Amino acid sequence: MSAQAQLPSIAVAQARELFFEQGADPVPWIAPHISRSWQRSRPVDHQAVDPEPMALALLSERREQAMRLLNCAQPELDGLAEHAIGNGCVVILSDASGLILEEIGSPDFLPKAQRIALQPGVEWSEHNRGTNAIGTALAEREALMVLGGEHYLAQNGGLGCAAAPIFTGRGELAGALDISGDTVRVNTHALGLVRMAAQQVEHRMMLAEAGGHVLRFHARPALIGTAREGLMVIDGGRIVAANRVALELFGRSWKDLLDLDADDFLGPHWPRMQHRRGLLTLPGGRQIATVMERSGTPGSPRATQRRSVPSQAVTEGDDVQPLLHKAVRVLNEGVSVLVNGETGSGKEVFSRRLHAASRRSAGPFVAVDCASLPETLIESELFGYEQGAFTGARRKGMAGRIREADGGVLFLDEIAEIPLALQTRLLRVLEERVVTPLGGGQGVPVDFDLVCATHGHLPSLVEAGRFRADLMYRVAGFTVTLPALRQRDDRHALISRLFLEAGGAAKHLQLEADALEALAAYRWPGNVRELRSTLRSIVALADAGDCVTAAMLPPHLQDHQAQPADPSPMPTAPHAAPLQAMTRQALDEALKACDHDVAKAARRLGIHRSTIYRHLARQRGKPAGN
Repeated sequence: MSAQAQLPSIAVAQARELFFEQGADPVPWIAPHISRSWQRSRPVDHQAVDPEPMALALLSERREQAMRLLNCAQPELDGLAEHAIGNGCVVILSDASGLILEEIGSPDFLPKAQRIALQPGVEWSEHNRGTNAIGTALAEREALMVLGGEHYLAQNGGLGCAAAPIFTGRGELAGALDISGDTVRVNTHALGLVRMAAQQVEHRMMLAEAGGHVLRFHARPALIGTAREGLMVIDGGRIVAANRVALELFGRSWKDLLDLDADDFLGPHWPRMQHRRGLLTLPGGRQIATVMERSGTPGSPRATQRRSVPSQAVTEGDDVQPLLHKAVRVLNEGVSVLVNGETGSGKEVFSRRLHAASRRSAGPFVAVDCASLPETLIESELFGYEQGAFTGARRKGMAGRIREADGGVLFLDEIAEIPLALQTRLLRVLEERVVTPLGGGQGVPVDFDLVCATHGHLPSLVEAGRFRADLMYRVAGFTVTLPALRQRDDRHALISRLFLEAGGAAKHLQLEADALEALAAYRWPGNVRELRSTLRSIVALADAGDCVTAAMLPPHLQDHQAQPADPSPMPTAPHAAPLQAMTRQALDEALKACDHDVAKAARRLGIHRSTIYRHLARQRGKPAGN
């Protein structure tokens, strides 16, 4: 450890000795919010034993009570999970009491988190766990970090956490988002991510709960329709809710703003802004860009519908939201949904949000990547097995992923990759809703909704004899085709948001108009997955506070500035290479460019490594000269 890195730990060690050994004020050595939290945490035994999580039935009840929070936070949990997994961390959602409701992230860190009771069903309030990011963020009502020895409990000294509180439109605490990992893994970038994600959740919750008129506004018109817009809800002529952006724009607190007469605060002309964008002149002469929408009143059919399907306008955009709404209605009737789309277009993210908005949202979302599992393991992974079913089997057997999905949603990614021999067995389970593990044993009834995804064309596979027609009809009760990124009308807003999520917000970067246009004009063969990777690189190369211009983009993006995002397809030449040949060529070129590193080639193309392994296996099986 460098001398510079040692300084904070030395200061915290000195503070702990002053506070815990001498009973003295540690303020000179630690941040004020940590000192305040230590004082509040005095009743907690600083050698307390880690608690056991609450009973699953009780946790399910608490999750049910927080269902709106869970639904509205799910997209942010999905987005933060990518950062967490890549950095050896976990993402946590708690309710207003600090009870952990959801935890996802790095398989390497999850066992360590569980060893210190950082898991669903454990309350991490200051009252129970002393100073920690979740409990302290809720107590301080602000985003903050708690690193290493700043934790009140000594056993949490190796933990680093960054958390942000989530507020309702009336300033009440709804919960907290947290990123936790080893101390060296958590930094100001993680803090910026959770702060921004909490703002997204608040925005989504306000739109889901709103009754009356929803006023959207900002000093910069381009930010209306994003999570950075101000939101105000007016019902019965009074201001009944507002988000934190609105408070900042008006320089008010919830206490100063709520329940004011809308005409007195906004002027008499605010009702004219309904369904149109324009400038609203406030009392005093200030003007703000505004648009107003009429929401359903609480309890009305429209309001109920908005609550059951959380608004994804910010995260998904107008292109995808109607697809999600239809898919939810179908899935809630027990009809299976098939999600089609190019590689990287967000099929799993869409499916997770579908689960979060569905009748099964309180149940598990069990994802199985059929393309990544060797054929020899798919059967046991899906259906489970009894004790001693085969050599190397676990001593107590395994339930299998289908049984794990009971009460929730089973998501079969790349369904087309399931071996033909297992398709019959899967069809039987889907029809009878009974699963029998390998090695015999009694069939177990299962109850789940089914969502599948593929980038292939199932009817073509049926025609080729590689996929059962009856299984196709069973899994494709309703088909959703996600648009490629280049086809999306909302890509400007999507790129802007993902830029902020990729670290642009944490580094206070500004994406200039010419850079945004260049990014929107590129064809993005790897779709949103490729876009995310590119934006992370752009952010990494920029200095804090930079204005990112087109000149700062990678050369291949600058070359595409003048090209339309989705030009009309060129006529196919008579001797154009078949699609399979083009695919093989793309795989070969990617491998060559990456020095035959399969993992790098897969990342470059935005596909799973198993696809490349299958390609290499086919190449090895060819006769010489082919």
